[in-house]
Amino acid sequence: MLTKKQKDLLMFIHKRVQDTGVSPSFDEMKDALSLKSKSGIHRLITALEERGFLRRLPHKARALEILKLPTDHFADGEAADGKIAASAPETGRVLPFPSGVSSPEPTGVEVPVMGRIAAGVPISAIQDHTNDLVVAPDMLGSGSHYALEVHGDSMIDEGILDGDTVLIKETSSCRDGDIVVAFIKDEEEATLKKIYKKGRVVELVAANPAYEPRQFAADNVAVQGQLVGLVRRYH
Repeated sequence: MLTKKQKDLLMFIHKRVQDTGVSPSFDEMKDALSLKSKSGIHRLITALEERGFLRRLPHKARALEILKLPTDHFADGEAADGKIAASAPETGRVLPFPSGVSSPEPTGVEVPVMGRIAAGVPISAIQDHTNDLVVAPDMLGSGSHYALEVHGDSMIDEGILDGDTVLIKETSSCRDGDIVVAFIKDEEEATLKKIYKKGRVVELVAANPAYEPRQFAADNVAVQGQLVGLVRRYH
């Protein structure tokens, strides 16, 4: 899943390359997206590279290659490569028991893994659906859920380690001290942190003394989900 600005930039580059055969300049991209500085364009391009939508061609100025377009740019059922696209994953689908085996309880629930989220310096959080994670039904409550892979160490004092997978309930509400996926609007970035509301200010607090709390205007932060569980693999 791309943010609106990421998608807008990708489609702007795509159209310019189609029309002229040359990528737009950073100044042109900045003006097209009404951004104040080119640093925002650098972050958006890096995010698109990480998601596999484009790449920078080395040793060439203004050389960006579009690798794919978001699926919602195409007609229903048509993928970026012209093939029929699979339907979107169903969040929280209960897996049945094998044929011939009866059980009063489901075996597990499929939760879509949506990419990586930072537990440290914020990085882009919600990415394309990559795979599904099967978890026990009692790990989830009501509502829709998704999973994110943790990158970083800022939540280690809450037992959340680099490489863990966190289970997130989709919600925009929270209480002080909850661990949430917080989206910082003007930076188009998100992070996993404890949240505290102080009037018109929201404070995002790490669970690691090496990281300072960060404060933002309340209308600049959107809660995208709340932590409800954690999965850890041992190798």
